[in-house]
Amino acid sequence: MRRMLLALLVASALIVPARAQEFPSRDIRFICGFAPGGTCDLLSRLLADALSPIFGQRVIVENRTGASGMIAADVVAKSGSDGHTVYLATMALHTILPEMPGVRMPFDVVADVTPIANVANVYNILIASPQAPFSTIHELIAHARANPGKLTYASAGNGTSQHLSGELFKKLAGVELLHVPYRGGAPALVDIAAGRTDMMFGNMPEFLGQIRGGGVRAIAFGAPAVSPLFPELPLISRDLPGFTIRNWFGVAGGPNLPPAVLARWSAALRTVAAQPDFQRRMTENGMEIIVGSPEEFRATIAADRKLWGDVIRAAAIKAD
Repeated sequence: MRRMLLALLVASALIVPARAQEFPSRDIRFICGFAPGGTCDLLSRLLADALSPIFGQRVIVENRTGASGMIAADVVAKSGSDGHTVYLATMALHTILPEMPGVRMPFDVVADVTPIANVANVYNILIASPQAPFSTIHELIAHARANPGKLTYASAGNGTSQHLSGELFKKLAGVELLHVPYRGGAPALVDIAAGRTDMMFGNMPEFLGQIRGGGVRAIAFGAPAVSPLFPELPLISRDLPGFTIRNWFGVAGGPNLPPAVLARWSAALRTVAAQPDFQRRMTENGMEIIVGSPEEFRATIAADRKLWGDVIRAAAIKAD
């Protein structure tokens, strides 16, 4: 009997690592919480294309839109912990929505999902109407102080990253700006180009066409670094220390991913980040590669959640 028990224990010890090494054993579902054609969908498909040959399995992008990405994340939170279903994790989902009064999340963003790795930073940039009475951050702050509440800044809605960027700018610069929320970024851009609204903080990829076409004027980067697409533009932080917006996108899986699966995902994403073709396509689309470890990703989430939570409470922002 003792020999039989010993044999069973040895067999069990061999089976556990073998099962962990089976990942991936089938197609991988990559859930994107936003509609086809946008930045999130583009990044999801770039990653899926690069990951498929690395994993030796198909990585299939599935769009599950709605509720600012919460529907997609909820699918993954309830999908189990084998690593075969992941989603594109956004800064807003992990750091803004959990802090926003009036938002009810269908899952626990800390306990029910596993951050795997941060992947990309979309350059935050300030654009202005060609008719705006400023062309630099220094001039903007001076004009806002001389004309409190007269300058307007657009957003794609209350509580969005564009809105919170404007509130952070107001707080750090000690100025009054008038927030003008729109139902999406496209109508906001139309009014900025026409001079009906003065400016907007947002994701550079969404502004590239208007910037290159001269419809809007690029003022400065709110991102931690300057994009190689516009190396001549300054950083906002040069004139306004502390204003650094990281609008990141990462990959997250179900709850309590096994260490072996998490390590396999981390290694695959690092391999993707080192590929010249992936690097080129990311640069062309206005995105910076920032692949790091699960520990670094969790630290970024915690730091940004505190940052945006403080901004939300200071400005008394609530969900619509």
